[in-house]
Amino acid sequence: MELLKISNPERDSFFLPPDAVLLTDLQVLQVDFLRQKNTYSHHTLAYQTNKVVLRRGQMFHLRLVLNQPFQSSDNLELQFSMGPNPNVSRLILAKLNKEASLSSDHWLATLHSYSGTEIIVAVTSAPKAMVGKYFLSVKSGNHLFKPEENILYLLFNPWCEEDVVFMPDEKERAEYVLNDTGYVYMGFAGNIREKPWNFAQFEKNVLNCCITLLSQSFVKPENTWDPVLVGRALTAVMSPQNGQGLLIGNWSGNYQGGTPPHVWTGSAPILQQYYATQKPVSFGQCWVFSGVLTTVLRALGIPARSVTNFNSAHDTEKNLTVDIYLNEMGKKIVSMSKDSVWNFHVWTEGWMKRQDLPKGYDGWQAMDGTPQELSDGIYRCGPSPLTAIRRGDISMCYDTRFLFSEVHASKYVWMVKVVNGEKKYTVISVETTEIGKQISTKAVGQDSRNDITNEYKFPEGSSEEKEATEHAFTLLNYERKYNLPEKKDFLEMSVQADPVLLGNSVNFTLILKRTTATQQKVKIASSFDLQMYTGKMVANLGVFHKTAQIQGQESKVTVTLDCHAYMGSLGMIDDEPVIKGFFVAEIVESKEMMTSETFVYFQYPEFSIELPNSGKVGQPLTCSCVFKNTLAIPLTNILIFMESLGISSRQTFDQGTVHPGEIIQFYINCTPEKTGPRKFIIKFTSDQVKEIYAEKLVLITN
Repeated sequence: MELLKISNPERDSFFLPPDAVLLTDLQVLQVDFLRQKNTYSHHTLAYQTNKVVLRRGQMFHLRLVLNQPFQSSDNLELQFSMGPNPNVSRLILAKLNKEASLSSDHWLATLHSYSGTEIIVAVTSAPKAMVGKYFLSVKSGNHLFKPEENILYLLFNPWCEEDVVFMPDEKERAEYVLNDTGYVYMGFAGNIREKPWNFAQFEKNVLNCCITLLSQSFVKPENTWDPVLVGRALTAVMSPQNGQGLLIGNWSGNYQGGTPPHVWTGSAPILQQYYATQKPVSFGQCWVFSGVLTTVLRALGIPARSVTNFNSAHDTEKNLTVDIYLNEMGKKIVSMSKDSVWNFHVWTEGWMKRQDLPKGYDGWQAMDGTPQELSDGIYRCGPSPLTAIRRGDISMCYDTRFLFSEVHASKYVWMVKVVNGEKKYTVISVETTEIGKQISTKAVGQDSRNDITNEYKFPEGSSEEKEATEHAFTLLNYERKYNLPEKKDFLEMSVQADPVLLGNSVNFTLILKRTTATQQKVKIASSFDLQMYTGKMVANLGVFHKTAQIQGQESKVTVTLDCHAYMGSLGMIDDEPVIKGFFVAEIVESKEMMTSETFVYFQYPEFSIELPNSGKVGQPLTCSCVFKNTLAIPLTNILIFMESLGISSRQTFDQGTVHPGEIIQFYINCTPEKTGPRKFIIKFTSDQVKEIYAEKLVLITN
């Protein structure tokens, strides 16, 4: 056994609900925690904290030093307390030879061994014990002994079958509880990019901060046993919009006074800064909120994963549809289009039983730390069962209607014309399969993407999918009424954008499919916007019109956006640039109209690194980095970041300006501090190119 003492109390305490198990009465001189290197302790020893960390439902041992030998007639009382309003939980041992069994509703204490004035007590917390920070004291008669160091962190236990977060698969526990690195997925459907993310739940002060956030949240101490209420409360405390909170959201493109969201590569710096200052950290966007919430849940023992939904609907009217309004020129009317479709949106899932719901809703629950919409008067979202989202059970708690819309909503495009001084609204397009594509999370035990779309929705067009949508609209008690113009010639229209290097012109190819091969004239209106990934327009790059003669049942028309149309606007945002092309095609002869859209992300030069496959703690490692600017434009204010959970802190290197065709080579030295496989992340950023990553896994030994 390894001897470990507990930390000093803060005199703010709430005692466990009364559970009585006997010990005996006597004066106590010293109390120590004994840490056994068993299976359970291996899952908590990694936390970098001076507090004792245990999981509920697991046994731990206390060594008590007494002023005289322990007698069977003596009486001791262990008191564990939590929160602001003390309420004592007594663990009492009546006789030296008494044996008792664990109850799912109670703690248990038994005498493990004794020798002279020293006794060892085995304590097992209840599988449904409250989670958080406990204080320990021992009472003998009228004497209450408070150890000099007596703080205990009690966490959820996915290894315990009686715990409501129990996860039976060992590989999944290793991924969703213990893995401290991973990815969040970004980009858009059809062009998905992975962003390395250090969840870092075991790093210094991270667990301390998570316990602090839990105590600052809206959940009452007596409800912290329930991961549903804990998860819901933590989504609210992610943002200061509800009062005290962790991270300030910013989608303006201007990040002066803080860190641009794309710069973050992990949760630890955010949580550590908040813990040190107790002030909200600037700034975050959805993948940052998700990464941090995933870290907090894993740190507290709730299995969690970050999930990305591509073509994610933001349904402000909560009517399960997204409505986009265009003027006669084919340009979006921003003032009317309150709904939006995000290129991607990242949220978090937690694994738990739903004892508050009917049978069948256990398992993964979606929850979102990004402050988007009010839920019961507070910015928070979830937990919502994936089963309920899939079935269209939008009345199930919590916020299932909003989450259902994010992956299931239909998109309506309206043309607004002024006729005799009055606005006339015509639906020109209905998209029922565009929303909720390629829903992604990191695969278990692999550095690859796992598509989990089928966990959120039935296959598009299937009878089950139609039934789920109809069921949701029935529960909503809402019916959309519209007249979709009859189409005789048009079948469909799609748009493809060629991959493009930043600084080059962009070619868009419209593919028009018709029922007839007769030659017809088509008028095309195209509108190009520089926008955020949320769909928010930053600058309109122009509206262009083109008329073409088409023949054959399938025709192609090319539209080109010159590089000068967008290069001058890139400096308006400190974000990854996204160009949206929106196209309206009208057959002149029949007046039939179709719409389509596509998005363009730019290709960047490759960034190569060389690191040895192995290293030793305390011995320097050298990373060789090579970058060639293959773009036609200079890259300015280049910064290189190196980060790993195996080294002391993130390192930053200024590389100035790299001109077109220029090659730079430089070296980064670091000294590993921890053993095990350690992922090293090297990030390149500049004024023009926001994110290029390279990573390498290095085995560090003593």
